[in-house]
Amino acid sequence: MRKILKYLLIIILCFTTQYIGAQESENKQAKFIVRGSVRESDTYKPISKVNIEVNGGAYTVTGSDGEFRIQVKKGDELAIRHKDFETVYYTITSNERISVEVKPTLRESTSDSKYKRSLQNFNALIDSALVYQKKDAEKSIQFITEALLQSTSSKENADAYEVLGDVYVHWKQYDLAVSNYRISLQNSDSNEVDLKLAAAYRNNKSYQESIALYKSINTSSLSNWQLTILYEGLGDTYVAIKAYDKAIVNYKKGLIVAQEHLINPKITDLNSKIAQTYNISGKTNQAQDYFKNSLSLASKENKARSVKEKVTVADFQNTNRLYSDEIELRKEALKDIEEIEKESVMDNESPLTSQKQNYKIGSAYFAKKDYENAIPYLEKSIREANKKEDLIVEKDATRKLSDVYYDAGDYKMALATYKAYTEVVDELYIKKEQELSQAARFNRNITEKQNRITTLESDNKLSESLFQLTTERNKRQELIIYSLVGGVLLLLVTAYFMYKYIKQQRLANNLLALKSLRSQMNPHFIFNALNSVNSFIASNDERTANKYLSDFSQLMRAVLENSDEDFIPLNKEIELLELYTKLEHFRFKDKFDYSITVDESINIDEYQIPPMLLQPYVENAVWHGLRYKLEKGHLDIDICKKSNTEITITITDDGIGRQQSKALKTENQKKQNSKGMGNIKKRVAILNEMYKDKVDVFVDDFQDAEDVGTKVVVTLKKD
Repeated sequence: MRKILKYLLIIILCFTTQYIGAQESENKQAKFIVRGSVRESDTYKPISKVNIEVNGGAYTVTGSDGEFRIQVKKGDELAIRHKDFETVYYTITSNERISVEVKPTLRESTSDSKYKRSLQNFNALIDSALVYQKKDAEKSIQFITEALLQSTSSKENADAYEVLGDVYVHWKQYDLAVSNYRISLQNSDSNEVDLKLAAAYRNNKSYQESIALYKSINTSSLSNWQLTILYEGLGDTYVAIKAYDKAIVNYKKGLIVAQEHLINPKITDLNSKIAQTYNISGKTNQAQDYFKNSLSLASKENKARSVKEKVTVADFQNTNRLYSDEIELRKEALKDIEEIEKESVMDNESPLTSQKQNYKIGSAYFAKKDYENAIPYLEKSIREANKKEDLIVEKDATRKLSDVYYDAGDYKMALATYKAYTEVVDELYIKKEQELSQAARFNRNITEKQNRITTLESDNKLSESLFQLTTERNKRQELIIYSLVGGVLLLLVTAYFMYKYIKQQRLANNLLALKSLRSQMNPHFIFNALNSVNSFIASNDERTANKYLSDFSQLMRAVLENSDEDFIPLNKEIELLELYTKLEHFRFKDKFDYSITVDESINIDEYQIPPMLLQPYVENAVWHGLRYKLEKGHLDIDICKKSNTEITITITDDGIGRQQSKALKTENQKKQNSKGMGNIKKRVAILNEMYKDKVDVFVDDFQDAEDVGTKVVVTLKKD
């Protein structure tokens, strides 16, 4: 009986542990705001006052435009309810816009169909802009520009300018963000955009405008999440102007709302911000209490949030010279950071990097005069910073290590480390100059695109004025204007399609020319190879003929297999070249020896080469150089590394050379050779035009001797 009870207890504990683990895992998922709309599937008309509920408890309704926003996390299920249609369930998989279409109550008209297609195109462009928002600002802005061209309403304009403001906020172009949020609000009022504009004002250091806007927002119209954001943002602005008491008051208001409605991420954030503000204002004891709360709350969220809070508290302990506590907390954070870095790459700008935490641990040991422990952490910080190209941390850690050696009395190491520090400073200076240049170019590009959008907005307003003016004119004037506009558009469209056609035709011609040139394998080789087979058969050397013919057929098969490709892997070309050279040597054993050498440092799988590019040069070396040499010659093919992205393939022979070979040729041979080499030049020219100078060929004499020989150098770039 006792054994049975024992097993039951174990089973209950296992299930309880799994349940708690599952609950903690769920709580750790990051929440975000998702946008959506509910419309009739046929008419695409928006449906207002639709109930939107998350399985976790969040709730909202659609507006008159059928739009809604709600806080969710991945895996949540939305229940979408309304009296006029059956309940729809939707599972959240990403932060992309949700579009819900329900069975219509009316038949679709032509105008409704056009409106539906227009809105679908607009939403697709906005979604594309959101995808590239954090990856490529210029591409994201381009999608928004195209969306504005597709826009058919002020609400769509408002959405587009809001997303544009979000893009500028991410790329820290706060003045442009302010302008676009304001344009968004001119098109349509939105509490969400008001909050974003107030934050953008603060980031742009327009503090009074930020405070005024936060205070002007009607709090009764805000959701619980938005109300928390408002108090938090107002507190952030007061911190920026050093009005710490007002900041704490607003942070605490936000904390009360977050606690009442179980907005866990904001409870952690606000506890942390209250603690930081108390610390800045010199109230250390109050700060310590709130930091304990934030640290405990963060540990229940995801690992990244927990680490962030540990680092924040460690900074507080450093400020108050609690170095031992700081060191222990940073060591805990460091273990978590190492786990996070196994799954994802941490940006160098993030405070949660191992090199920064090792640097700060070393600095804390230095502050305690514990040089023995400080040195290894600083050295590790330098190694990691160097590996991750974090020059700022590498500079600071190197300087700090020099100070540690100096205070420890090791002046030789202090001097050596200080020299290393100056080298890092010089490198950092060069990098900063490059970053400034890139930032200036980025700002110019962004400004140009913003001017394009501003012009577009002006054009829209001008178009409205022109429309009002043309309604007062007679039909004849309207007909003339529209005819002119139509003619210009027709010319532009025609020019565009002509340009596109010419471009496609040019590409098709290039491909056709390449195919033609690839098919023209030098007839000399095939003819002479078959003659060799014939001579072997004639001399009753059937075994040799069969062997030669077998190798020859392998070569022909390889050539045919690659005949349709512009480029093939380099290793295939080397195999083909080895087979071809083997055949030539088989026929002219008494005329030359050969070698093919590949540098071991080259990863040949990374390179591509036009098929049969090298064979004609080897054939020339054998048939026009080495074959006429009085004594036995040498043919060398060397593949060497030129740089990290380039290799050289050098074909050298010590034959009679180009001039003597030319003198020995008949008129017919000269024509044939000229045509063969001309085909190679044409192939290289066409391929370089299509693939941006991927191949370069250089031909020269090989040596200063009676038999000058020939050297061919083919330079090949990596893809």
